[in-house]
Amino acid sequence: MSPLIRHPHAPSPALHGVSAQAARTPEGKLAVSYSLSGDMARLRLPPPGPARIGWKLWRHTCCEVFIRARDGTSYHELNFSPSGEWTAYAFTRYRDGAPLADETLNPQIAIESTKDRLDLYALVDLARLAPEYPRSPLSIGIAVIAEDEDGVLSYWALRHAPGQPDFHHADSFALQLDAVRA
Repeated sequence: MSPLIRHPHAPSPALHGVSAQAARTPEGKLAVSYSLSGDMARLRLPPPGPARIGWKLWRHTCCEVFIRARDGTSYHELNFSPSGEWTAYAFTRYRDGAPLADETLNPQIAIESTKDRLDLYALVDLARLAPEYPRSPLSIGIAVIAEDEDGVLSYWALRHAPGQPDFHHADSFALQLDAVRA
């Protein structure tokens, strides 16, 4: 797991640290795991619910992954809520895109929670997003948005772009996954 960096303009009294990792599986899926540590009682977490497409999950505590072919400009964003809800977006270029209302994407999400830790695991079928993703070199952005008990959001990422929090910025795609050889 790699530590995520909290954006300097967004303190979090609830969280002490966030870490995450992503790896491609032999079956062409992306396995992403997140670990949030701190006082979970001070973090707003949505109640568990059915696995389904959610709406604007980034307004509350959620884990995110951004995926693009290394040399491409189009990319995908997936949000995973501790509730079990998820959303997917497709972008043709920087912030030019729309939600994907495709229930067959159905990322598999699992949650483990204690009083001082929340772990979220997600498994995404890359081919359902783009046919080249399972084998091509990928640039990945990993991020977490955490909402504290007062409704204040903190933003965590492998790397932040200059200025305000912006996970869509090219600088945020900090993890590189090599091509898969046949």
